[in-house]
Amino acid sequence: MQSKDEKLAMKAATITIRDVAKDSGFSSTTVSIVLNNAPLARYIPAVTKKRIEQSAKKLGYRPNLFARSLRSKRSHTVGVMVFDMTDPYCTLVLRGIENTLYQSSYLPILTDVHNERSRFERYLEMLLDRRVEALIVLANWLFVDIDVLADLEKSSIPTAMIGRDLRTDSVSSVMVDNELGAHAALEHLYSLGHRKIAFIRGPKTLADSAPRWKGIRSFAKSSGLEMDSRLIVDLPESRDPISSFEAGYKLTEDLLRQKRPFTALVAFDDMTAFGAIRALAKSGLRVPEHCSVIGFDDIAASSLYTPSLTTVRQPMEVMGTMAVSLIVDGINAVQEKREFSAVHRKVAPELAVRESTRSLF
Repeated sequence: MQSKDEKLAMKAATITIRDVAKDSGFSSTTVSIVLNNAPLARYIPAVTKKRIEQSAKKLGYRPNLFARSLRSKRSHTVGVMVFDMTDPYCTLVLRGIENTLYQSSYLPILTDVHNERSRFERYLEMLLDRRVEALIVLANWLFVDIDVLADLEKSSIPTAMIGRDLRTDSVSSVMVDNELGAHAALEHLYSLGHRKIAFIRGPKTLADSAPRWKGIRSFAKSSGLEMDSRLIVDLPESRDPISSFEAGYKLTEDLLRQKRPFTALVAFDDMTAFGAIRALAKSGLRVPEHCSVIGFDDIAASSLYTPSLTTVRQPMEVMGTMAVSLIVDGINAVQEKREFSAVHRKVAPELAVRESTRSLF
């Protein structure tokens, strides 16, 4: 059975310009000019406009946006492609995207490609068939290959990728400064007096892993900190972001099994840090009393965890907002028949100090 709202929506959808013309007493042409705010509307008397608008409101008239888009060759839609919706990292980024698209009067069409190449290709084709005016790609746990980038470049519409530094002339990018963030994480532990530090690095083929490790090594070199290679382990490659919890748990157990003491642990991301804390607790080690733990991302659960997690915060909503501003600039350039080129932005992270780290002094 249909609800009252559904019935009203169906009724509104069946009201045409002809119905408004009959109710208001004006011709369909005049009504169309007023309701579509066409250029000729400025010559129509205000009292006429008011009567037509009142009739449209009384009848519940809603414009046929699909028909209008066919005439204007504009859809006012933006394709948003996420590589894994289950990744907690996505939530705040998507909020930033959605809020800014809403304020800019664009409708997002959201797709989850499940980290599958074939699904990515099919969704991209479907979005282009629906004449989206731009694309935003959230490459959270994406192992991007050259062919994927080629597909995006061939789309020839404004495109921004969040989470990858692409350096191409056609696809814009927004990402956090991973090197700076990891540098800050280790500097924080060092300032608290920690010298025996374990590291759980990211998968080698994941784009964020290399710059974060570079930041770690950079600080270690500048401070004279010696890193024990036996306290450095790598997350396995996986297309499931949630798997980093289990991997963090298992790798921390492996580290503890070596009987090599460490007073702090740097995790690749927050989910890995949660797994590490669980493994430490199972072994009777309290965080931060026996071992400090720091993560990366600042996903929503980080401040709610016990203990609350010290982490490197990515400004995720800001990154979503920034990506939208880039593609809107691109859309405007297309409408104005101007040339537009890719823009690459790197945003600074912020250290969020909470309960999972403490001083040795």
